Amino acid sequence: MDTDASPRDRDASLSASLPSVGAVALGGAAGAGARYGVERLWPAGGGDLPWATFGVNVGGCAVMGVVVVLLMEVWTVSPLVRPFLSTGFLGGFTTLSAYAADTERLARLGEPEAALLYCAATLAAALAAVALASSLTRRIASALRAGARA
Repeated sequence: MDTDASPRDRDASLSASLPSVGAVALGGAAGAGARYGVERLWPAGGGDLPWATFGVNVGGCAVMGVVVVLLMEVWTVSPLVRPFLSTGFLGGFTTLSAYAADTERLARLGEPEAALLYCAATLAAALAAVALASSLTRRIASALRAGARA
């Protein structure tokens, strides 16, 4: 926050950001709840690979690729949609903390190879998912725009 700003300017800036903060908080709560549901439906046991966390993180990255392209390049939406969906819902749905804890758990259970594989595979798959999803979304949107002009 700007320390040179007057108290009135700081209060106005804070008030202006409250709707975005609320959108992020609501989206984050919904995303975390959805992730919890996935983890309950698909729990990892013992030295098993945590497939639910892997799927949540990779799937969430793919959805982020689609959402960012649609909301920044294709559609005009309310300024609260992007913080709700991207920072809020998808930020709450995907999970770095569970990814780190699952990696540590595998190593602690005497599965260092599985821990390393899980760690590297999650990173590679998540990066590939966001790149592929955003590229495909961009291509589909471009083709739809071209078809609409024809």
